Amino acid sequence: MILTAVVVVHVYLWRRLVRASTTPGSRPRRALTWALVILAALMVVTFAGSRLGLGMDVERVVAWPGYLWLAVMFYLFVFGLVMEVPRAVATFVVSRRRRTAETAAPAERAEEETAPVDEVVLAGAAAGGGATAHGTATTGRPAVEGAAADAPAIDRRLFISRTASAVVAAGALATVGYGVSRALGDPVIERVPIRLPRLDPRMSGLRIAVVSDIHLGPLSGRGHTERIVRMINGLEADAVTIVGDLVDGTVAELGRLATPLRSLESRYGAYFVTGNHEYYTAAGPQEWIEELRSLGVRSLRNERVEIRHAGAALDLAGVNDLNGVPSGDGPDLDKALGGRDANRPVVLMAHQPVQVTQAAAHGVDLQLSGHTHGGQMAPFNLLVPLQQPVVAGLASVPRTGGGDTQVYVTRGAGFWGPPVRVGAPPEITLIELRT
Repeated sequence: MILTAVVVVHVYLWRRLVRASTTPGSRPRRALTWALVILAALMVVTFAGSRLGLGMDVERVVAWPGYLWLAVMFYLFVFGLVMEVPRAVATFVVSRRRRTAETAAPAERAEEETAPVDEVVLAGAAAGGGATAHGTATTGRPAVEGAAADAPAIDRRLFISRTASAVVAAGALATVGYGVSRALGDPVIERVPIRLPRLDPRMSGLRIAVVSDIHLGPLSGRGHTERIVRMINGLEADAVTIVGDLVDGTVAELGRLATPLRSLESRYGAYFVTGNHEYYTAAGPQEWIEELRSLGVRSLRNERVEIRHAGAALDLAGVNDLNGVPSGDGPDLDKALGGRDANRPVVLMAHQPVQVTQAAAHGVDLQLSGHTHGGQMAPFNLLVPLQQPVVAGLASVPRTGGGDTQVYVTRGAGFWGPPVRVGAPPEITLIELRT
């Protein structure tokens, strides 16, 4: 399906940006056609890199141009679709004017050919004594004017195509350039107060740092992790939660990029739950569970811990991602929440927002999620609701037993695929619980 989409989009781009704006057999057409073919092939290699076993060093070389072209291709397609209407209108106007000119041309030509000449003094007659002749004469201009009338219409259509292609290319490149600067820049700090009716007043003001979708991989370096750790530590949170999709590779490939997590600081510890990408790695999530343990980050595997603060307590629970279901490692809310004191609040870490339905059925007060990236590249944010109930931010659903289960969805601190974020800047969240 992905391969089919890649082919379809590239064919569309060729027809609209190459064929429509170049002349048959021209050097620009050949060059642009081959460029599209090579870039399409590079994209396929980028997607298949990990499966082909190219190694992380080779993947890094291929991934940068491959994923950047993916972003450019996407926005060329988006801007191309947007330009279809003005292109069609302009082409219609030019074609209509051409048809009008072609209809009027025969009448004008006939009129000029039959124009009366009262006295045409012929050069030959004048030389012979000034004889005059009565009748008609042709001007010789209609053929020239007819040929000239056709050429501007053809030039106008080519001009429209080239102008539209230039607008599409400029819009796509500008958007991707902006998106790269946002994706590779500092995450935004979102400070979000959340009221939990069942929270003991003594715990009011408890601060939880939330980060997700860091996506350590071929395009990220150690500095990416160090910056996130530095920013989280600057928040002076009481607890740190890493809500899945930490990595896109094995410990052997990415372990050194994760080591700065050892420096995370908080009063009650740092916690982690798996996301879908932990299950995509060659060795699965278990090796990362062990690696994080060595770095001082505790994984909550369908379990909970008790957070005691100022003489009061709440439960912090975590469940595995839904992608663990096929391997028997999926979420188990009964195990995570069974036997707890139902009178005190519980905060649940669950990677995907869609898990909030089950969370509400189990009486959860607040769910912390990621996964969506806030859409990462608009207008993908319009498609996220087809799979997830919340794109980003705070929402609520009715809770079993009364009240609501609130869910906060962070946009994530990293990116997946293209190093581009448009309309969804990277985020680190500081949640302050209040009564």
